[in-house]
Amino acid sequence: MNQYDALWNYFLWHNPLDSYRVLMPDMFTKEKRSKIMSSIKSSGSKIELSMKAALEKNRIAFLYQPKMFGKPDFLIGRKIVVFCDSSFWHGRNWQQLKKRLPDAYWRGHIENNRKRDRVVNSTLRNEGYIVIRCWDEEINRNIDRCIARIIKSTNKAVEEHANVEGVP
Repeated sequence: MNQYDALWNYFLWHNPLDSYRVLMPDMFTKEKRSKIMSSIKSSGSKIELSMKAALEKNRIAFLYQPKMFGKPDFLIGRKIVVFCDSSFWHGRNWQQLKKRLPDAYWRGHIENNRKRDRVVNSTLRNEGYIVIRCWDEEINRNIDRCIARIIKSTNKAVEEHANVEGVP
């Protein structure tokens, strides 16, 4: 059996997503990887721009990247905040993702992001905001579902405001 047959047998009996990725070394130097990762935008990303276009298309008034606690991507009305989250950076399906990350640095980094997200959600909700988090996969595959959640929350906020103000 040559080396190619051995490799083929390995892939026949092992799920490459479970084992190969974890064992595979990074192809870049530490400095190059750092430069690549630092170039990833935190604002003006593709998912944010897609959401912005969808909000405009549906004639939903919003503020883009309002200067407020938690740095939401959008503020709709006075009390609805929308975050467009990357599945990787915010740890969607964390139990599975955690197993695939080869480096403790990335596990710690994403765990800190998840903790910060929980604190932001809790703080904003305690201040009376409705917090909506849309994952990149939702935005890319079915943005109408995200828009429907936003519209539903907007209607709920209007009803609550009307009840508080005593408007019939």
